[in-house]
Amino acid sequence: MQGDLSGLTRRRLLRAAFAGVCVLPAACATRRDADGREKTSFNPKYLAKSDIDRVIDVSRELIMAALMRIADKLYRRNPREWKKANHADRETALARLARYRDEAPAALAGRQEGAAALLAFNPEYTNDRVAALLYGLLTMVDAAYDYKDEFFLLDSLDAQKFYNCARNMEIAIWKLSATLDAAGEPLLHSNEIEGASRNLSFEREFGGVIANLDFVSRILADKNGRTVTRVTHSLATSLFLPVGMLK
Repeated sequence: MQGDLSGLTRRRLLRAAFAGVCVLPAACATRRDADGREKTSFNPKYLAKSDIDRVIDVSRELIMAALMRIADKLYRRNPREWKKANHADRETALARLARYRDEAPAALAGRQEGAAALLAFNPEYTNDRVAALLYGLLTMVDAAYDYKDEFFLLDSLDAQKFYNCARNMEIAIWKLSATLDAAGEPLLHSNEIEGASRNLSFEREFGGVIANLDFVSRILADKNGRTVTRVTHSLATSLFLPVGMLK
């Protein structure tokens, strides 16, 4: 065995050391404490994360939080829905919905994603429509993120799933305003436009979700060098696009 390293081995070690120097700053965070002093902390998990991974982490948090805000708004405008499920109050209904991975609404009979969301717009459905719609949307987005909460260098996500999710949010917005009961009233009240009164908060929340989903879809398409198949659909006749079943 030679006493000194070969030139090739030295070059490999140098490259590894350089990579470590480049990655380490991303794993460090500097914050000021209550006394104004700077403190630097190190989290080794960030060594396995790229900048794109961290952007995707944040996007998931933003989208899921926005969907829960939409659920809250829908329950506020449609209190009869949480009462159908025998919840004590709106907060209890929201807490149950937040546990969507562990506790699916029994009335959905195992349906997820688009199949669950469509029930909210079925005039014959007599159970909690808000839970059906939001459980469908939450599981749809969860499927796009491959059922993960956090992402690392070796994780691979599909841009098409995010694109389909974004279009499904557009379908949900349309169905909320266009699906009426026999008396001509919306099955679920959302945006309110009556005279000088205009409440478009639902549209704004959904708009943010759509923008985030399209943003992630574009990032992934560029990263993976793949083209997203763009779908032309009529909102009036649309079913929700597949997400989890895409391979």
